[in-house]
Amino acid sequence: MSTLSADEFDVSDAVGPLESGTSVLLTGDDVGALESVFARIVAPTDGERSVVIATETRGRAVKQSLDGAKHGAGDRSSILTAAGRSSGDDIKAVDDLSDLTGMGMEFSALAANSQQEADGFRAGIFLCSTIAGELDDTRSLYRFLNSTFLSEIRRSNGIGVCALDTSADIGSDMNSTVTGLKTSFKSHVAVEATGRGEATLTISDSDGERTVDVSV
Repeated sequence: MSTLSADEFDVSDAVGPLESGTSVLLTGDDVGALESVFARIVAPTDGERSVVIATETRGRAVKQSLDGAKHGAGDRSSILTAAGRSSGDDIKAVDDLSDLTGMGMEFSALAANSQQEADGFRAGIFLCSTIAGELDDTRSLYRFLNSTFLSEIRRSNGIGVCALDTSADIGSDMNSTVTGLKTSFKSHVAVEATGRGEATLTISDSDGERTVDVSV
């Protein structure tokens, strides 16, 4: 029997459960480990929907990753992808990652549709570092996250996760960017790959800091 309260979302690996309105900044330099943890946070359970902005991964591949985290999660998800074509109503293509206004409008439309279909709402960006690399000024990314992505999470009482590949070249100092982004998110999860199929998560939130070893 579930021990979740009415305003909590199920998330495995000691990252959760997460309260409604929680936003997670997910960072690390191993993309495979990041993807595994990302999928566990954003994969919707029965009665929920999710919207994922995918910057480097095709929509169907994102759905498969979500299915690996929770059975059937891909069918409960809408993908906004910059790496493939539109397909049906739940995979939409993004032509230009630097057009944050256009992407924000598409994201908000998918979010609104998802919330009409289900009570619980999850959102994610994988990878946020790719967007940062397309921009002349990372302050544009902060504005997009705060005015659109994080605002939608707060408004919908959902949860959201933004994954950042810290090994990526984004044209500016990565440490400063992570420090700046952390101020906008309620939780920071640093992912360190420690071996084949293994990683250590360092979780920082209002409860302090803790570490947990997970399989990825």
